[in-house]
Amino acid sequence: MDLLPFGEYAASLNRKRTAAGVLLRDDRSRVLLVETTYKPEWEIPGGAVEAEEAPWATAARELHEELGITRALGALLVIDHIPTQGVMPEGLAFVFDGGLITEREVRGIQSTDPEISSVGLYSLAEADRLVKAPLHGRIGAALHAVNSGETVFRESGRPPGFLSETVTLGP
Repeated sequence: MDLLPFGEYAASLNRKRTAAGVLLRDDRSRVLLVETTYKPEWEIPGGAVEAEEAPWATAARELHEELGITRALGALLVIDHIPTQGVMPEGLAFVFDGGLITEREVRGIQSTDPEISSVGLYSLAEADRLVKAPLHGRIGAALHAVNSGETVFRESGRPPGFLSETVTLGP
């Protein structure tokens, strides 16, 4: 077997799109969702990872750009594999813990981002009507991860069929 020259090998490697979001929740486990101006489904704050940007930097940047919130992020809660969807290539979505947020803080958000038309706190059941099914699964997994202290793996928002669902964090 002949090996490719390193440059050719590197050029042949698969490229994946990457997204990162933030789970903000209140003391009743309602999650903060953003209504976008460019599609009917709601989202958690977040977006596409730019070239040479770490996913956690993306999550913090998007949180600030979309909602004007600057805060330290907590643990990585979810890693979700997203298969190819039409023109969108396969990818990975990361969800980081943004901590607790109060109703008062949410009411005070005045987004200047033209992509965001409104924000609100929603239960997991309410979110089911607002977000796509894979994101709903990701949000449920993220709430589980907050309570269990485990990073949760998903495939299109569902538990993977061949791997353990969780990895214990810490000692």
